[in-house]
Amino acid sequence: MAEVADERHESARISRFLVGLARGLAGALLFSIPMLMTMEMWFLGFYMDRERLLLLLVLNLPLLVGLSHRIGFERTATWRESARDAIVAYGMGVAASALILVLLGVIKLDMAPREWVGMVALQAVPASIGALLGRSQLSMQDDDADDEQDGADPSQEANPGYLTELFMMAVGALFLSLNLAPTEEMILLAYKMTIWHALALMALSMMLMHGFVYALAFKGSHSLQEDTPVWHAFVRFTIPGYVVALAVSLYSLWTFGRLDDLGMAEALLTLVVLGFPAAIGAAAARLIL
Repeated sequence: MAEVADERHESARISRFLVGLARGLAGALLFSIPMLMTMEMWFLGFYMDRERLLLLLVLNLPLLVGLSHRIGFERTATWRESARDAIVAYGMGVAASALILVLLGVIKLDMAPREWVGMVALQAVPASIGALLGRSQLSMQDDDADDEQDGADPSQEANPGYLTELFMMAVGALFLSLNLAPTEEMILLAYKMTIWHALALMALSMMLMHGFVYALAFKGSHSLQEDTPVWHAFVRFTIPGYVVALAVSLYSLWTFGRLDDLGMAEALLTLVVLGFPAAIGAAAARLIL
């Protein structure tokens, strides 16, 4: 009887993993479609600095491992399992990106390998993140009950540590900044702004971050304990979260070469512009992840 029960348990686990893979593919397509159909992302695959592209691909691996440990295709008990899911997600991102770019006619048979490899590699970064996000966004409540039966600790996911919170904010900020950093609009908006516009936009970014997570009672938002002052969460989470969003935005702009020919003032204004959607992405990550 014990062997039969073990076989059923293993079969159910494999079935949930395969369903998770299907959700991952759906997530890769859902979250990467805006970039797969954006002209700037196609051309960046042709000419962007290969050292910066390689660094982005390398940094994406530990990010995927951490994200998989938090919300992978299935709840993972060890970092080895998380690394396995991260590699699977990366492969799904590559496959989904290549398939869509071929179907759209962006990748052609007569293209040089440097061109299509660069395009697929670049697109695979947001697609792989989307593959892992598919579990949290496309799963059903029954999955959580199944995971609890497998011995998973739901309290660990419901109450992440401080560094985990900052990490998830960085993931959300990176995901949105990757959508917008390659576009010319970031630089154009920066040229239209003054320092007062920038200061107002920074204040609005932090207000929205704080409101999304604490004040507006969205589903998944955090609540403060009665004896906790309002400023505590603002100082402990909102301000550091905005700094994380700016840091991610700076890295995204540098990766795509958007700061190479700008002066200091223009670069700072461009950073503040991109920091606005990145801050919203960071706040949203705390709500949905």
